[in-house]
Amino acid sequence: MGNQEKKVLIIGVIGADVHAVGNKILYHAFTEAGFEVVNLGVMVSQEEYIAAAIEADADAIVVSSLYGQGELDCRGMRQKCDEAGLKGIPLIVGGNIVIGKQKFSDVEKRFKDMGFDRAFPPGTSPETAIEALRELLGMDGENK
Repeated sequence: MGNQEKKVLIIGVIGADVHAVGNKILYHAFTEAGFEVVNLGVMVSQEEYIAAAIEADADAIVVSSLYGQGELDCRGMRQKCDEAGLKGIPLIVGGNIVIGKQKFSDVEKRFKDMGFDRAFPPGTSPETAIEALRELLGMDGENK
């Protein structure tokens, strides 16, 4: 019939992080791009992302982290998703996801090793994340 099914994203800021501004910007950008967005707000645990993804039958989980502890907060999330029946759900993370100045290619590799599909550095535009989501969800200009 065409594309009446919107892709559902779960978004939120992980861990003990209270940075809400970027979260609101992403919410609006994703919504305007045609996604159905469930925004969990700030200080979200892995378990909360997973519970929301199951409840909403989500297509992807987008994790923001801005206070540098993303690596600790995200560890084990892919395994938890798999165990909860969300095997293969796209996991995307972005923001200030590590402490200090580190080469982003190294950081990205560590997150990919943890099972994340994409990791984005600080200052990434919402458009970049939207493009990555469209690619991961097989939406490239083609409404499946």
